Parts: sequence; structure tokens; C-alpha cells
Amino acid sequence: MGNGVRAGQVDFQRQDVEPVISAHLPSEGTQEKKKVLNSLMSGALAGAVAKTAVAPLDRTKIMFQGKCVCDLCSSLQEAYRLIYRTYLNEGFWSLWRGNSATMVRVIPYAAIQFCAHEEYKQLLGSYYGFQGKALTPFPRFIAGSLAGTTAAMLTYPLDMVRARMAVTPKEMYSNIVHVFIRISREEGLKTLYRGFTPTILGVIPYAGLSFFTYETLKKLHADHSGKSQPSPPERLLFGACAGLIGQSASYPLDVVRRRMQTAGVMGHTYSSILLTMQEIIREEGLIRGLYKGLSMNWVKGPIAVGISFTTFDLMQILLRKLQHSTNVQR
Repeated sequence: MGNGVRAGQVDFQRQDVEPVISAHLPSEGTQEKKKVLNSLMSGALAGAVAKTAVAPLDRTKIMFQGKCVCDLCSSLQEAYRLIYRTYLNEGFWSLWRGNSATMVRVIPYAAIQFCAHEEYKQLLGSYYGFQGKALTPFPRFIAGSLAGTTAAMLTYPLDMVRARMAVTPKEMYSNIVHVFIRISREEGLKTLYRGFTPTILGVIPYAGLSFFTYETLKKLHADHSGKSQPSPPERLLFGACAGLIGQSASYPLDVVRRRMQTAGVMGHTYSSILLTMQEIIREEGLIRGLYKGLSMNWVKGPIAVGISFTTFDLMQILLRKLQHSTNVQR
């Protein structure tokens, strides 16, 4: 009899407590939505901070890639001379000309890329049986490539607009919308996707190697140091290495992409990737043509990618801590 009463009391208490516990525990679907939202927010901020930091070098690089070698010598010294001349002739803020268009593209691009990378890592982890663990090298590369490809496909016209604004005088296009309107009217809507194929072909090794290198260096650091997370300076260093390797591998296709994007305003016509490469090599040579501006990219790229990866990771950590403290307070 006594035992029956106690059992009943226990059951009553369980019924009373379980709804309270479940009410305070977020559902799996809610957690997944928060995770995706965190990745999108962190990625957007990472892209914005990184690109703004290197905007003057980025604009100069595009101008190098779009011009013939007889106009500009692709060396660091000449690059900084160009930046200084731009500053003297057009003012300090002209060094950030086109950065508003860059932000319009980079914020969604980085948000999609970082978020997609997290999702692809989870999917590939489940598929290969590495759920909750670091992926092996090949899936690690695939996750990065797929993330970059996804982001590039969804935001390409914005990249086209940014390239146009960077190489044209400010009188030609008044704002981003004006670029879209003029290109659509004068060159056709398909022009907005000119250079799309070399972009995708370049993104595959670039994003794949960048994410692969960064994730690999973090794993090696954890294995050898015993620390679960690297420090911010170490993250910057790992990201810089990732940017250096990724951009060096994909740079010739980046040059081809810029040439095809800016062909309409630079007096050239490029019909395909191979023909564009052939013309560049014939007129300017292999190294001085397809690798024009690479020395500048070795300065700009590591800085941008290092800042981007570091900002994303630190934002993710901060948001998780904020959500955890909010759940505890509830």
C-alpha cells in the first residue's frame, strides 16, 4: 500500500516536472534554425570586415587584371604608386570606390558561403560517418568547394557590377542600380553572367583549398597543442595561409573572369575561357598576363582571408555564449 502511494507520488512529480523541463529546452528544429542564423550573421560580418579592410588593394588588383601590361607593370611598387596617384587625383575615399557594391555582393556571398560550409560539413559528416568529428581531407575539400560554388552561383551578378564600378570612371555609373540598368539596356541581361564559367572553375579550387587549409591547420594545432581552440592570432595566421594557397591556385582563372567581366568597357571581346587565355598569353605572356597582380594578392589575400575566418569563428563563439547564457537565465 505504502509502496503504491510512493510510486503514485513519483509519477505525479514526473508528470509535473517533465513539461517544465521540455518547455525550457529548445527543440531540435529551433536549435538548427538558430545555428543557421548564427552562421549567416557571422559570415556576413566576416565578409564585410575583411573586404573593407583590403578595399583599396582589391580595387587596384581589379585595375591590374583589366588592363594590358603596357599600361601597368604588375609589381608591388607600381601597385602602391597607382594607389598613391588615385589618392592624389581623386581623394582618399576614392580608394574605397565600388566598396558599396562590394558590400552588396560580399555580405550575402560570405553569409551563404560560411553557412553552406557548416551545413555541408554536417551532411558529409553524416554520410561518411564522422558526425561530431573532424572530416578527413577529401570531404573537407569537397565541403569548401561546394560552399564556394553555392555562394558564387547565387550572387554572381553582384560581382559583375562590382568589377565594372572598379574599372570605370565615377561619371560612367552613378550607383549600383545604374550599372544594372545600363548593362541590361546596352549589352543585354546575359552580360550580367559573363565570366560565370571561369568564376565557378576558379571557386572550386579556391574555396576548397581555403577551407581545407584552415580546417586542417586548426586540427593539427589541436592535436599537437592539446588546446581545443586556437587563439585569435593563430586563427589569423591559419587564415592567412589558407588565403595564400587558395588564391595562388585559382589566380589565372580570376584574371580571365575579370577580363570577361570588364570586356564591354575596355574595348575587348572575349568569347570563351580558352580564347581569353590564349589572347592574354599571346599579347602579354604567360606569367605577366595570367599572373598579373599576383604579388599584390599575396599581400591582400592572406590579410582578407585571415580576417574573414577569424571574424567568423569568434562571432560563432560569441553568439553561442550569448545563447547559452540566455537559456541559463530562463
